Amino acid sequence: MSTTTSPQQESKSFTEDFIRRVKDNRPTRWIRFGLVSLIFFIWVAWLGSWWVALFWFLLFDIYITGYIPLTWWKKSKNATVRAVMSWVDAIVYALILVYFVFTFIGQNYQIPSSSLEKSLLVGDYLWVNKMAYGPRVPMTPVHFPLVQNTFPIINTKSYLESPQWSYKRLKGLGEVQRGDIVVFNFPAGDTVAVKVQNPDYYTLVKMYGRDAIYNNPQTFGEVIYRPVDRRENYVKRAVGLPGERIKIVDGVIYINGEPIKQPENVQYNYYFQVKNGSMTEADWEELGISVDDRHEVPVSQEDTPGLRSLGFTVNPDGSVPSIYASPLTPAMVKALESDPDIAKVMKMPAPKGEPLFPDVVSLDWTRSDYGELWIPKKGARLVMGPRAWQIYGRVIKDYEGNSDAEYRDGKLWINGEPQDTYTFKMDYYFMMGDNRDNSLDSRYWGFVPEDHIVGRPERVLISFDKDHSIFNGGIRWNRIFRKANVDEY
Repeated sequence: MSTTTSPQQESKSFTEDFIRRVKDNRPTRWIRFGLVSLIFFIWVAWLGSWWVALFWFLLFDIYITGYIPLTWWKKSKNATVRAVMSWVDAIVYALILVYFVFTFIGQNYQIPSSSLEKSLLVGDYLWVNKMAYGPRVPMTPVHFPLVQNTFPIINTKSYLESPQWSYKRLKGLGEVQRGDIVVFNFPAGDTVAVKVQNPDYYTLVKMYGRDAIYNNPQTFGEVIYRPVDRRENYVKRAVGLPGERIKIVDGVIYINGEPIKQPENVQYNYYFQVKNGSMTEADWEELGISVDDRHEVPVSQEDTPGLRSLGFTVNPDGSVPSIYASPLTPAMVKALESDPDIAKVMKMPAPKGEPLFPDVVSLDWTRSDYGELWIPKKGARLVMGPRAWQIYGRVIKDYEGNSDAEYRDGKLWINGEPQDTYTFKMDYYFMMGDNRDNSLDSRYWGFVPEDHIVGRPERVLISFDKDHSIFNGGIRWNRIFRKANVDEY
């Protein structure tokens, strides 16, 4: 004979079970739940998306009622299951914690190139504060937290392209200031030729043509698109802010017609000549020049008249004492000029014809004599003409989300509608490296949109010198916990 349970009895049974589960918790469990709830609601308020508060009920179940059997494995009679799942449980919790810390608080980054030397060195590992300018809510929310875009070894994407969320930045401690060192996603890294990522895809197109890249996957690899927050991370110094006009004259940066202070450790490429012999390892070490930056200039007999006219020493027999080329700071230049063994120190002229941004107006520009350019500002309205489109067309199309934008018949067309002006939706920045003649920066690929900003480096966690073994100066002990930006303006 079967029995049935009435809805009233089921409701009463659930209520009794719920009350029992709530009462069975120790006071310490309630204290832990209260602290977690407080942190959760502070985070929800900061996030500004109150629908997320619904997840509090999941926390209540995890800590108090336990209806969802997340810890089922603890009751298993199989010791192997308990051991394996305990590790899985710990790893999952660790990854969730890392995800939230890396997304909303900060993250470690490595300096891979010399574009900011001597301010930041190759081998520096930085702690980057994402709260400095406000953490960016993930635009590609489903991604593995320990890699940027590609799993090592297996070389597959470390993220799912869907879903994609709109750009949103939480309130931070401040805004980007001139002189800040900033970590950001590489704007020109939206399209990538997988096998050749340096130079970037757009530079490759200028060098070889688009068809050559797509038709030679054995050389360039697959051409893929990367979302904003999955593009490679770059670190440069902010020198131009939204709404400003930037110009560079003989290496000196002018903002709105006024020169700005140069970082103490700014570097430019120089030639220098020794009177006798050659530079020794000790000489290079004393100057602080890394192995990669030590270049001896090859000299032929045909070069001697030109070298003599520039003030370099040419021996009576026509031989030329060794000439070197390296990036030098003002202090290093001063040291060489005061060295009696140095015959000549000369700043290296910037080459002409480099593929600078924007190509169409930079035919007579060099990296040392550059501009003038206006940096877009949120809410600013720009009168559109052929030259404005040539400079800001990529900003309007790719960064501001107007994929169908085009300039024709003397007007800007967006969504099939003609417009005489364009109002910018975001702020933009002009970023440069302190190693001015060896930095691929905004002079080459343009403005950095605000939605690409990641954070501000605060401290050097540890630093490794690749020119030395780990037991022979390979760890730069004097840089551990050093302030990342000692050259703030």
